Amino acid sequence: MQKRWIVALSLLLIVVMLLTACAKATPTAAPTKAAAAPTKVPAKHLKVGLVTDVGKIDDKSFNQSSWLGVQKAQKELGAEIKYIETTDPKDYMKNIEQFTSNGYDVVVTVGFALTKSTRDAAKKYPKVKFIGVDQFQESTIPNLAGLIFEEDKSGFLAGALAGMMTKSNIVGAVLATDTVPPVWRFGEGFRAGAKYTNPKVQVNIVYHNDVGIDKTFVDPEWGKTTALSMIDKGADVIFGAGGKTGNGALLACAEKGVMAIGVDTDQYYTVPEARKALLSSAMKILDKGVLENIKKVQDGTFKGGNIVGKVGLAPFHDLDSKVPQSVRDKMKEIRTGLDNGTIKTNVPPTKPAS
Repeated sequence: MQKRWIVALSLLLIVVMLLTACAKATPTAAPTKAAAAPTKVPAKHLKVGLVTDVGKIDDKSFNQSSWLGVQKAQKELGAEIKYIETTDPKDYMKNIEQFTSNGYDVVVTVGFALTKSTRDAAKKYPKVKFIGVDQFQESTIPNLAGLIFEEDKSGFLAGALAGMMTKSNIVGAVLATDTVPPVWRFGEGFRAGAKYTNPKVQVNIVYHNDVGIDKTFVDPEWGKTTALSMIDKGADVIFGAGGKTGNGALLACAEKGVMAIGVDTDQYYTVPEARKALLSSAMKILDKGVLENIKKVQDGTFKGGNIVGKVGLAPFHDLDSKVPQSVRDKMKEIRTGLDNGTIKTNVPPTKPAS
């Protein structure tokens, strides 16, 4: 009996040993772990620099509105931003290279006068994206977008409004140099629009051509004196376009109690001293245009070439009650016609050679 128990116990031990050996010899699959949730890699925070033209960052018009677009990129995209003011046109490339040499992803250059320097920089620094505001691109560079606007249409709207609102049948425009195509298109668009709604109107346009490019946009005294002269000769609606020079014209209108039309942005907010005189502003939607192109850099859809931004007229603000319904209806009709092509400004892209 005792022998049978010993035999049985031995057999049991042998079975256990065999099972243990098999377990060691046969690999088992590692326990399956739950798949980790994908980690979203945060988008890179762009470094965006802006180089002004000589009009300065606080011109309450063109440069300032472009800078506002860059500031919106900081708010919406978390971009690191900085600007450099140009005091001498000879410094355009030097100012641009302050950004390219410090790892900036995007450089915004503001104004027609920077066209050549911006193109040269884009060729030299192909990994940097450039946005040239008011810089028409005759040929495409992949990393350079020219943000351009149909100033003739915006000017046409301003002129059409002036032509209907004038009581004296005399309107004026005080502008920076006509050697800058966007300024010239604003002026000629204004002339065409005024004549479109009022064939009898006299349109006086004066360009600040007697100084260099470094002065033409930053001479509010000249702008004011020129506008006062127009007012003395009967003008009762004046369009001021050209940075601080144009702003001087707006202030003259406020001083004399005649209607003014601003430019580039809604100048009711940027030139509060002229609010009581501001009928409207011929706008280029600069901040949105700049921001949209920076966003394209962020999401990888940026393309070189010309990008056409939007234009329009600002609200009538304090003078709203003085604008008849018939004028509003006509302005809506003109806006539609300009958009669908049934109304033409007949203003060429550049000033014809004399």
